[in-house]
Amino acid sequence: MEKRYQKNSEPITEKEMALLKNTRLLVIGCGGLGGHIIEQCARLGIGQITAVDGDIFDETNLNRQLLSEMKNLGSKKVVAAEQRVLAINPDTIFLGFDQRLTFENIDAIIQNQDIVVDAVDNITTRLLLEKKCTEYQIPLVHGAIAGWYFQVSVVMPGDSLLSKIYGNSESQGIESVLGNPAFTPAAAASFQVAEVVKIILKKPLPIQSKLLYVDMLTNSMDIISFN
Repeated sequence: MEKRYQKNSEPITEKEMALLKNTRLLVIGCGGLGGHIIEQCARLGIGQITAVDGDIFDETNLNRQLLSEMKNLGSKKVVAAEQRVLAINPDTIFLGFDQRLTFENIDAIIQNQDIVVDAVDNITTRLLLEKKCTEYQIPLVHGAIAGWYFQVSVVMPGDSLLSKIYGNSESQGIESVLGNPAFTPAAAASFQVAEVVKIILKKPLPIQSKLLYVDMLTNSMDIISFN
């Protein structure tokens, strides 16, 4: 096993590392969740990471977004993500789309991906992702954060979990109401990356079609079923 991956060697074997290197991962969002997800996946050795985000950094991002720094305020998030991946693991191919994900551009972006990660902050985009992941038969790893709380799920094609949770709502999430301290996106992203790895390695998925809900204030974790 390559020296950079030696500390993976107990949880992830050398044979399994080859599976990670052959994976094409699509991350929607390079903000609070997305920055941590991209960082961890590059360190793990995911072969190709495609990221989509049409936003730029502003000062309100500094409290929690890993890719945000004083020197890149006003800069594009996908550019910072590309630079970070290159600095961590030049063997990981990074493809960045400096645009918002929309109904018009999603087909060109999502096709040929192996796994999609939801790191967005609005329900409309999540429901669009779920619909297209079902259409293209791609697993979707969902994550959402607000205040002390986060939720994570694995949505397999046809599960329609997000539709059951959110219905046909087109509203924004509650992040704008509860805010987000630094630890919430970091914790949620780690859970999401763990689910990505389990999908790649064909490990059991206890939260497939279920919602893992974590309250970091009370240290409580619940798995909620939507039948």
